[in-house]
Amino acid sequence: MARLRAMLLAGALLLAGCSLPAVSATPGPGSDGTGPVTLATGRDLTGYLRGRLAAWNADHPAEKATLIELPEAADDVRAQMISNLQARSNRYDVLNMDVAWTAEFAASGWVRQLDRHDFPLDKFLPPVIDTATYRGKLYAVPYTTNAGMLYYRKDVLDQEHLAPPRTWAELADEARTVAPRYGLKGYAGQFLPYEGLTVNYAEAVQSAGGRILTGEGSGVAVDSAAARRGLDFLVGGVRDGWIPQEALSFKEEESRRAFQDGRYLFLRNWPYVYDSAQAPGSAVAGRFGVVPLPGPDGPGSSTLGGSDLAVSTYSGHARSAQRLIQYLTGLDNQRQVLLQGSLPPVWAELYSDPELVRRFPYLPVLRQSLLSAGPRPKSPNYDQVTLAVAEIVHDALSRNRSPEETTARLSTELNAIIRNP
Repeated sequence: MARLRAMLLAGALLLAGCSLPAVSATPGPGSDGTGPVTLATGRDLTGYLRGRLAAWNADHPAEKATLIELPEAADDVRAQMISNLQARSNRYDVLNMDVAWTAEFAASGWVRQLDRHDFPLDKFLPPVIDTATYRGKLYAVPYTTNAGMLYYRKDVLDQEHLAPPRTWAELADEARTVAPRYGLKGYAGQFLPYEGLTVNYAEAVQSAGGRILTGEGSGVAVDSAAARRGLDFLVGGVRDGWIPQEALSFKEEESRRAFQDGRYLFLRNWPYVYDSAQAPGSAVAGRFGVVPLPGPDGPGSSTLGGSDLAVSTYSGHARSAQRLIQYLTGLDNQRQVLLQGSLPPVWAELYSDPELVRRFPYLPVLRQSLLSAGPRPKSPNYDQVTLAVAEIVHDALSRNRSPEETTARLSTELNAIIRNP
């Protein structure tokens, strides 16, 4: 607890004195706001962004875009962006932000308010737009999205003449009874105390109809009956053994490998797992399927992932920065986000494109998952919120505290965070 409080205090000190009014996209006096720009992003693992920017540069020689790749880890990306913004540096023009950072960056005055009419938001999947807003105003533009799905061993369930689970009860029953008959473990998610556990917990809570925070971080809702039901589902899985103890140390990659190596019946993970699990050498290639996450009484609700593009308040070329965002979020580039970057796009029509569905068979399931998904808790102090949630929920999964004690502790800690920004 002392470690948690120290980290929360550090986060509070980091943000202290940094609340600035939102700035419109109008350039400063004496400038038309155009010129060379930079795009700051986490590491481009597939290399596709350089090709997209090269195409932009060929058509916009006076507004050349340069890619600035930050570290791969999201926490390191956020820290470097904040350091730059607190220094009021104009080094970054466009910020490729995790969807969970929008509220923090907007409330701190680090990104510019945008005009909704400048972007084709009506073409996007409706839930993704909410990730780019704060207090009803647009501060970023959805660029990529993501939703959790349930991977399952189709060969095993077919042999048992069972359909993939649609409810928590079906998931628990099949994970507890079917998996051992085939030498498999039941269910893997991301249960290490980090951001992934916040996501898994949020999915359980919202699938049950609850929320972690109310509004945009104005209140705490973890003590509702629905939120308690979500926590009980996860804790019960560990207690009853269909969520194995080893899964409490899993992040995305550990859980992917456990499923891909043929050790688990079920896996909750992101769409990127699909291609890897189908690749030559995978123990489950051609033997698995994917469906939406189950919920208490039918399909559940995933947590939205992905990234949004924003214009730095301190950009000297805000008009060009906005034009670059318009380019990157246009239909042609969104197609390349999927084809070259292997990232889910935000344009709705791409999920029913026959050519893309042949290449990415999970797209219809992903679309269904995205349409029922919800954003992570909106809060200017999200980094502190997720730290508290992950640590406290992990204690419950480790059975160090009862669900009742966990709920009370969560409520106390989250109330302290939102009341003392």
